[in-house]
Amino acid sequence: MELTILIFLLGGLFLGWSLGANDAANVFGTAVGTRMIKFKTAAIVCGIFVILGAMISGAGTTETLGKLGSINALPGAFAVSVAAGMSVYLMTKAGLPVSTTQAIVGAIVGWNIYTGSATNIKVLITIVGTWFLCPIIAGLIAMLFFTITKKFLRKSKLHLLRLDAYTRTALLLAGAFGAYSLGANNIANVMGVFVPISPFTELNIMNVLTLSSQGQLFLLGGIAIAVGVITYSKKVMLTVGSDLLRLTPVAAFIVVIAHSIVLFVFASKGISNFLISINLPPIPLVPVSSSQAIVGAVIGIGLLKGGKEVQWDIAGKIVFGWVLLPIIAALISFIVLFVLQNIFNQAISL
Repeated sequence: MELTILIFLLGGLFLGWSLGANDAANVFGTAVGTRMIKFKTAAIVCGIFVILGAMISGAGTTETLGKLGSINALPGAFAVSVAAGMSVYLMTKAGLPVSTTQAIVGAIVGWNIYTGSATNIKVLITIVGTWFLCPIIAGLIAMLFFTITKKFLRKSKLHLLRLDAYTRTALLLAGAFGAYSLGANNIANVMGVFVPISPFTELNIMNVLTLSSQGQLFLLGGIAIAVGVITYSKKVMLTVGSDLLRLTPVAAFIVVIAHSIVLFVFASKGISNFLISINLPPIPLVPVSSSQAIVGAVIGIGLLKGGKEVQWDIAGKIVFGWVLLPIIAALISFIVLFVLQNIFNQAISL
């Protein structure tokens, strides 16, 4: 039985690896693409902080994703994770930065349709709505910050060597914040479907640290993301960092900050609760697309420069990948569910 559980959890770990391989580009792609930070350094920092983000701040978005479709059997959760992971892997192999959020949503909807379960349309609309809002908000933040930063640098008249040193440090810090935000916001995509049916019990480590069932899932998912970053993210990093738009190091810093703010805001229970306390509508705690945030920020800066430097053909391919991804994930989900149910006689739902 324990071996069976481990095999099914591998689906989530594979999805985590795929997320790390693809979405790490959104955190450090601009820094690596502008040659301000070495890939090895970026991968290590990203891996550490993505685990911290998953463990400390990952609960909020998981609750929302769980409402989209209540997967109630380990084989079903395995099928959804494998479908999402495989579809993201195919896009990663093509060098396209795609949304793991879109992949897991497509796979969950595929499970709902296959099993005859109801899809929470209200939650689906909320999540899909962020797919449009996310790049727009990131683009606007990037444009604002870029304008302010340009004026500041013009007035400060920093020496080029000092500016270079400051920019490298800023990119590293921004990348760490971005990795934390990625782990906090996107761990739901990796392990969210396993939370209601987690096989783990509370773990006490030498009477110093206690890990809940959910905490153990998030730790495993965070490690899987980190491994994906280190082993397979370089190609997508270069697509985001240099192919879409040639960025200056300062612009690269602005892009990462804009992306990180968007992810952090949509994962922050604290901000959402604060808005409620002052009688304002809360920000929906949903796993948003880090790929859409980073591409929106890059294009925002490109538009500030007149839009001519943006490689619109590459942008078009990226957007096409976003449209295609949830459809592919849903189809793969159907196939895996069919195989598990009819060949391996697994109960994909209760």
